[in-house]
Amino acid sequence: MSRRNVELIEEAGIDVDKLIKKLIDAAAAEFTTYYYYTLLRTHLTGLEGESVKEIAEDARLEDRNHFEALVPRIYELGGDLPHDIRDFADRAACMDAKLPEEETIENLLEVLLDAERCAVQVYTDICQYTQGKDPRTYELSAAILHEETEHEAWFEELLTGNASGHFRRSEPGISPYVSKFIQNK
Repeated sequence: MSRRNVELIEEAGIDVDKLIKKLIDAAAAEFTTYYYYTLLRTHLTGLEGESVKEIAEDARLEDRNHFEALVPRIYELGGDLPHDIRDFADRAACMDAKLPEEETIENLLEVLLDAERCAVQVYTDICQYTQGKDPRTYELSAAILHEETEHEAWFEELLTGNASGHFRRSEPGISPYVSKFIQNK
């Protein structure tokens, strides 16, 4: 734990236990989304599915990066990940991105879009909670929010046909905003 950092953000008005809970729930959502996106990606088939697969792969790998970036901050604040994977998965801040019963490209994109919209809400909440009070968590959450917003725009564009102004990454899972927070990257 970074004791002085915790004292400073508590003095600024942050309930550190509440913040740790938010971060663990966000990390659980990123971890489970990585799993479900792996499954969804395998079901993006045919010519249309192949065109979506690369974009889903970018989002999948970046969600793994988000998990990797959140974990050190949880521990810096004195938190700890649940020691049971089932307990951890049950804490996910977003619903499971499960395969739809009817596996059309449109239905798969709806699942991906709903997951990204939830993530945007989660990180908007954390940003609002920490803004001006916990610069480190705010900066990390804002970086993740940038990427989640782009993921949402990608899937919305594919689903609706409306231009998003966002483009694929130069290489899969590059995490342009979050990469500076990832140790070993």
